[in-house]
Parts: sequence; C-alpha cells; structure tokens
Amino acid sequence: MKRMIMSLSLIFSMFILGACSQSEVVNQSDEGKLMITTTTAQVGDLVKNVGGDYVEVTSLMGPGTDPHLYQATQNDIKKLNQAEIIFYNGLHLEGKMNEIFEKMESQKPTYAVAHAIPEDKLIKQGKDAFDPHIWFDINLWKYAVDEVANGLGEYDKAHKEEYLANAEKYKAELDALEAFANERLSEIPEKSRVLVTAHDAFSYFGNAFEMEVEGLQGLSTDSEFGLKDVQNIVDVLVEREIKAVFIESSISENSIQAVVEGARERGHDVVIGGELYSDAMGEEGTEEGTYVGMYKHNINTITTNLK
Repeated sequence: MKRMIMSLSLIFSMFILGACSQSEVVNQSDEGKLMITTTTAQVGDLVKNVGGDYVEVTSLMGPGTDPHLYQATQNDIKKLNQAEIIFYNGLHLEGKMNEIFEKMESQKPTYAVAHAIPEDKLIKQGKDAFDPHIWFDINLWKYAVDEVANGLGEYDKAHKEEYLANAEKYKAELDALEAFANERLSEIPEKSRVLVTAHDAFSYFGNAFEMEVEGLQGLSTDSEFGLKDVQNIVDVLVEREIKAVFIESSISENSIQAVVEGARERGHDVVIGGELYSDAMGEEGTEEGTYVGMYKHNINTITTNLK
C-alpha cells in the first residue's frame, strides 16, 4: 500500500502540535541513547559511526529511495519530532523537505552536513545552486564527519571526546577506502575512464578520481531528458569505444536502456555493466548498507566493467 503523502501545510500543523505537546515526545531510547533522525542512509551511517554506543539512529529514506522526489509522511514527522538531533544532507538534495527543516531549526539542533564544506570546494550548478552529491568525494565527506562529531559533542558534552575520537577513527577508515578506490580504478585504461549513468550524481566522484562522467538527466531525477541528450552520450560511447553504462539503484533503468539502444543503432555494442548506488545505499544489515561497503561495491562494479 502506498503511504499517504501530506501537504506541507498539514505537515507544518502537525509539527506545531507535536512541538507543543512535549509530553508526547520521547527524546531518549529505552537504553538512554540519543535519538537521532537523518534523511538519507548515507548520513545515517555516518552518525552511527561517530555516535557509536551513545546514539540510536533512524533514517527516513531506505534502499531504492530517491531523495530528490521524496515527500515526508505522517510517520516521518513523528520521527522528526521524537528526535533530539536531526542531520540531513542539504544543498537541496531533499528538495521537497526544505521548509520542514527550516521549521525544525527553531525547535531543536538541525544540521545540514553539506553546509560544513567550504563553498569553493563545491561544484556549482547555475547561479545559486550546488551539486548535493557530496558523499562521492571521500575527502569532502570528512567535513560531514566533523560536522556530526561537533554537533553531537555540543549537545552531549559528557561524551564529546568519544565523539571526536570516533570521528578520527572513521576518517582513517575513509583514508583506507580512498586508497582502495585509487588502486582499483587504476586498472581502467585512460581511454575507457568514462562513467555513464542515469542522472548526474557522480561529478564529485569523477573529479576525485579523474574520470569523465556523463549523466543522462541533470542533478535531480525530476529533470527531463530528450533525444539530443541521448545522442550526446551515444557519441561519447562510440568515439571512446566504451564497453558499459550503469543503472542506479534508486532510478528506473529505462533511461539508460535508451542509450544502449542508441549505441547499438550506431553499430556499437554497449552493455549495462551493473547497478550502482547513487542517492541510496543497500539494504540495512548488508555490506552495501554501509557507506564504505556501498562505495566499494561501486568501485568494483565500475572497474570490472570498464577495464
């Protein structure tokens, strides 16, 4: 059954009622842990690593969920109201929830982790917009790690040093992940270092690892694409003799199939090389349900099919 989607006005009304009825809001788990709500699983996994044994994390957006199109439900508002701290990505990734977060900021600590990144390190898109897919640059993601550690430490000063220590430990894991990625991607010949996906989610990844990135749709999955967009990508595939394109776990493969067929009409066979995690991660409890595991899956899938 599809979940009922509420209007923003109703969501705000429920938020105000929830904020005024503090007796109905539970701010700690039964184990005494901090109740944290995040939007994406990427942010949720980050908070789990930094918060460790002191936090209980609930992420609103699970596997296969597209944050660009996501709209909050009645149950989501309950989770946001029950949280002591809220962490979300920001930069309009959760575009349909921006007004909700603005409202929440006056009631409780609410952090957009992407806002910790210096503006000159962000990829600008248009006059006042930035690419929100920051987690694909491991070094930029470290800013988000520090933002979470500082936010938790500010709220829970008794465990501030533990949060900071966990953050340093996790950043060491990210250093190892970056080394793994560089080693594996070096197996791809320079001519073949072209990553074609359904939407433009991998620009930070491309910048970090010197790969050309072609997304059929724009930054948001609600962007439309036309015949010219398909043709431009087909031209790249044919000229560079690229072997594979990739689908994304949170987006229908129909758009990429149009690229495959367009290349075939030009006499160039290209295959769908596998599924990449872009805006969502894998199932909770699996390796791909963690940031590191998701990243390794993507690296292995890209390398295997392009080298």
